[in-house]
Amino acid sequence: MKFISIIVLGFLFVWGFSEVQVEEHTNSSNDSTLLEPQTEHFRQSLLITGLLNQHHYRKVPLNDSLSSVIFDNYVEILDPNKEYFLQSDIDYFEKYRNSLDDDLKKGNLDVAYQIFRIYRERATRRLDYTFKILENEPDFNLEESMDFDRDNLIWKTSHDELDEFWRKKIKSYALNYKLRDKDWAYTQDLLVNRYKNFEKTISQYNSEDVFEYYMNAYTSALDPHTSYFSPVSSDRFQVNMSHSLEGIGARLVQDVDYTKIYELVPGGPAYKSQDIYKDDRIVGVAQGDDGEFEDVVGWRLDEVVKKIKGPKGTVVQLLLLRKGESFNAIPDTLRLVREKINLQEDDARAEIIPISQGNSVYNLGVITVPSFYINFEEAQKGLPDYKSVSRDVKKLIGELKEDGIDGLVIDLRNNGGGALQEAIDMTGLFIEDGPVVQVRKSNGTVEVEKDTDSNVYFDGPLAVLINRFSASASEIFAGAIQDYQRGIILGETSFGKGSVQNLVGLNQFLPSSDEELGQLKLTLAKYYRVSGSSTQNIGVVPDIEFPTPYAPDEFGESSEANALPWDKIAGSAFLPANGISKELIDQLKLLYVEDLKNDEDLRKLQERIEKAKEEGDNSVISLNYSVRKQEMDAQKEEDKDGLETAIDYSEIFPIEDEAILKKLKRDPYLKESLKLLAEMVYQEGIG
Repeated sequence: MKFISIIVLGFLFVWGFSEVQVEEHTNSSNDSTLLEPQTEHFRQSLLITGLLNQHHYRKVPLNDSLSSVIFDNYVEILDPNKEYFLQSDIDYFEKYRNSLDDDLKKGNLDVAYQIFRIYRERATRRLDYTFKILENEPDFNLEESMDFDRDNLIWKTSHDELDEFWRKKIKSYALNYKLRDKDWAYTQDLLVNRYKNFEKTISQYNSEDVFEYYMNAYTSALDPHTSYFSPVSSDRFQVNMSHSLEGIGARLVQDVDYTKIYELVPGGPAYKSQDIYKDDRIVGVAQGDDGEFEDVVGWRLDEVVKKIKGPKGTVVQLLLLRKGESFNAIPDTLRLVREKINLQEDDARAEIIPISQGNSVYNLGVITVPSFYINFEEAQKGLPDYKSVSRDVKKLIGELKEDGIDGLVIDLRNNGGGALQEAIDMTGLFIEDGPVVQVRKSNGTVEVEKDTDSNVYFDGPLAVLINRFSASASEIFAGAIQDYQRGIILGETSFGKGSVQNLVGLNQFLPSSDEELGQLKLTLAKYYRVSGSSTQNIGVVPDIEFPTPYAPDEFGESSEANALPWDKIAGSAFLPANGISKELIDQLKLLYVEDLKNDEDLRKLQERIEKAKEEGDNSVISLNYSVRKQEMDAQKEEDKDGLETAIDYSEIFPIEDEAILKKLKRDPYLKESLKLLAEMVYQEGIG
């Protein structure tokens, strides 16, 4: 768990210690910014404490138990990889573990600032050592390795142990560049500049930064979606968000010394690439196809944004560390062509793909829904033709029906959510009137949100395709379709975000303040399916699960510390459509199991996933050039072999459009969904 400086729009979206004492008071160049709590921080901390105690969905008392969680969160925020603090520091901090609750009730922030000052001293010492070891090229012929499993990390007991850890860490960075055919002069210059940028960041920390980190140690102890944003963080994010949309269509956030993907804008180059995801980290940026990569680790967010944005039609390349990968991993390269991104969400879109099943050819519709969008401004003005996803999907269904489709796939992969009402209205296109979702508030009251339109706009065979990045409103729609037995759910288990947040400005509670105060994103409610089950933490489990590379403890809500638990309330009265029986699901599972054996694309995908999981379990990485080069070359050959497989789909998909055939080859999940839907259509015809 790391603190991320972000802000969201205020709509209801479903998205020996004597050494320490001496060092702490040592004057250094980094002390140019005074790190002491200010008067406004005292007032704000009392206000935040009161708001969390009274209004947060999770009624957790501020006591010694919560104090212990806050303590761990704060240390984790400052030093997630155990590479700055010593065991002696942690032993000293332990005396504060069970007293932070008492301090917060009084508005006392002294401990937070004391710990941060020690952190800055430790970071400064690490940087001094890093610049020293970068004076000479490492010996890549040595037979040595490093364990990057965070579960195995321990606090070092001496500076000598930390020195050894950092020596190997820097060597690992350098080895990655050597494996990309970069000479030592290039790598040395790059890494020196990287840590000079980090040194600058460390020196510029101010009192507001410390307050923000500490408040988020508190808020994240309640749940991962409750956050505090300083005025500067809020303003910076809004500016940088709009800037980033001018290039690749990704909202970026600062996460310690990394720039991280916070959200992809549907329709943008990043979204359409299908090869970049939330929480991927950008470590390098290159201009054009031939440009040199600039290392951006340790850069300020606004500086990285300037490198990524650019004129429409130009090329930018990114070096990406995937979520969950350690810093030693060789980054992936992603090439994107910049576009002018419309701030309105990308429209839902439809296509028809014919498929042979039995002795018939069925025309299957596919509607891709990138988000549950709505033009709030037009809707609030009462304009009759305001834009929304439910209206667009309704129109697309009409067009597909005119073309005579036999079945329909709703593709919700990578759909992170959107407006709650749109999820309800879109569900209503496929069911008669009835409850769609239940919302339980922090006071325990439950509101049932219903579809009131009795018309069913498509009553044929229906499949909903989801993945691990389908969240919030997507889960409401998929869960309702599953509960009503209206369609079959295919793919991966969804993200598992079943909580509701709203953004609260602190100035409204302290109107006498002469300064602009921060904002609090507060979890206020929780979603439940009509069956009474929450989507929180467990997500929506597909009727037929496809292979997935994402472990629940590494991706999704269940991977977040202090996530709200799954629970269940009383279900709502509703009338199932009974279109999906257990017998049908069992029959489709048998077909799917056969495809896992016989479909070469699906089989190879599963093999790659299983191998990746095995490699992920091995956290020990060689720091020997010859060993790593051999491993990398072998992986390239395997990847090349996977790309060169040629499969003739002409008998299954009688399509003349080569673009669609290539799309199906690249997308085994969509191909398999179409095959299973075709079987549903076939069974309905003979039933």
